Amino acid sequence: MNRFFTEIVQGEPYHYYPIGKYIVRAVGVCGGRPTFKYTRIEIAGVLERLAAGEHIDSIVRGFRERVSKDAIYEAIGLVTSHFIETLPVLKAA
Repeated sequence: MNRFFTEIVQGEPYHYYPIGKYIVRAVGVCGGRPTFKYTRIEIAGVLERLAAGEHIDSIVRGFRERVSKDAIYEAIGLVTSHFIETLPVLKAA
Protein backbone atom coordinates (compact mmCIF):
# COMPACT_ATOMS: atom_id res chain seq x y z
CA MET A 1 0.00 0.00 0.00
CA ASN A 2 1.08 3.56 -0.59
CA ARG A 3 2.39 5.93 2.04
CA PHE A 4 0.14 7.16 4.86
CA PHE A 5 -0.86 10.84 4.71
CA THR A 6 -2.41 13.26 7.15
CA GLU A 7 -4.01 16.53 6.08
CA ILE A 8 -6.11 19.06 7.94
CA VAL A 9 -9.53 19.32 6.27
CA GLN A 10 -12.05 21.79 7.68
CA GLY A 11 -9.97 22.01 10.84
CA GLU A 12 -9.90 18.23 11.41
CA PRO A 13 -7.13 15.71 10.69
CA TYR A 14 -7.81 13.47 7.69
CA HIS A 15 -5.66 10.32 7.67
CA TYR A 16 -5.56 8.25 4.50
CA TYR A 17 -3.70 5.92 2.19
CA PRO A 18 -3.92 7.06 -1.43
CA ILE A 19 -4.89 4.39 -3.93
CA GLY A 20 -4.91 6.84 -6.82
CA LYS A 21 -5.19 10.57 -7.35
CA TYR A 22 -8.89 10.60 -6.41
CA ILE A 23 -9.37 7.39 -4.45
CA VAL A 24 -8.22 6.69 -0.89
CA ARG A 25 -8.69 4.41 2.08
CA ALA A 26 -9.21 6.78 4.99
CA VAL A 27 -8.90 5.89 8.67
CA GLY A 28 -12.34 5.86 10.29
CA VAL A 29 -14.21 6.42 7.03
CA CYS A 30 -16.56 3.72 5.67
CA GLY A 31 -14.71 0.95 7.47
CA GLY A 32 -11.58 1.60 5.42
CA ARG A 33 -13.29 0.71 2.14
CA PRO A 34 -12.12 2.78 -0.86
CA THR A 35 -13.81 6.17 -1.14
CA PHE A 36 -13.38 9.23 -3.28
CA LYS A 37 -10.95 11.56 -1.53
CA TYR A 38 -12.48 14.02 0.96
CA THR A 39 -15.88 12.28 0.78
CA ARG A 40 -17.66 9.37 2.37
CA ILE A 41 -18.72 8.21 -1.08
CA GLU A 42 -17.63 4.62 -1.66
CA ILE A 43 -16.36 3.69 -5.10
CA ALA A 44 -18.31 0.41 -4.96
CA GLY A 45 -21.63 2.24 -4.86
CA VAL A 46 -20.72 4.39 -7.85
CA LEU A 47 -19.56 1.36 -9.82
CA GLU A 48 -22.82 -0.43 -8.98
CA ARG A 49 -24.78 2.54 -10.31
CA LEU A 50 -22.78 2.45 -13.54
CA ALA A 51 -23.35 -1.30 -13.85
CA ALA A 52 -27.08 -0.72 -13.43
CA GLY A 53 -26.98 1.58 -16.45
CA GLU A 54 -26.89 5.02 -14.87
CA HIS A 55 -25.03 7.57 -16.98
CA ILE A 56 -21.80 8.97 -15.55
CA ASP A 57 -23.05 12.56 -15.96
CA SER A 58 -26.11 11.73 -13.87
CA ILE A 59 -23.90 10.32 -11.11
CA VAL A 60 -21.68 13.41 -11.10
CA ARG A 61 -24.74 15.69 -10.91
CA GLY A 62 -26.27 13.53 -8.19
CA PHE A 63 -23.21 14.04 -6.01
CA ARG A 64 -23.26 17.79 -6.74
CA GLU A 65 -19.91 17.39 -8.51
CA ARG A 66 -18.12 16.28 -5.32
CA VAL A 67 -17.12 13.28 -7.44
CA SER A 68 -15.73 14.16 -10.87
CA LYS A 69 -15.84 12.19 -14.09
CA ASP A 70 -12.07 11.78 -13.83
CA ALA A 71 -12.47 10.28 -10.35
CA ILE A 72 -15.04 7.80 -11.64
CA TYR A 73 -12.84 6.88 -14.59
CA GLU A 74 -9.99 6.28 -12.14
CA ALA A 75 -12.22 3.94 -10.09
CA ILE A 76 -13.15 1.99 -13.22
CA GLY A 77 -9.50 1.71 -14.22
CA LEU A 78 -8.30 0.61 -10.78
CA VAL A 79 -10.96 -2.06 -10.41
CA THR A 80 -10.44 -3.31 -13.96
CA SER A 81 -6.66 -3.51 -13.49
CA HIS A 82 -7.05 -5.38 -10.20
CA PHE A 83 -9.51 -7.80 -11.79
CA ILE A 84 -7.15 -8.56 -14.69
CA GLU A 85 -4.12 -8.91 -12.38
CA THR A 86 -5.87 -11.41 -10.12
CA LEU A 87 -7.16 -13.76 -12.80
CA PRO A 88 -5.72 -17.28 -12.44
CA VAL A 89 -3.19 -18.49 -14.97
CA LEU A 90 -4.81 -20.69 -17.60
CA LYS A 91 -3.30 -24.06 -18.27
CA ALA A 92 -3.85 -26.16 -21.37
CA ALA A 93 -5.97 -29.25 -20.73
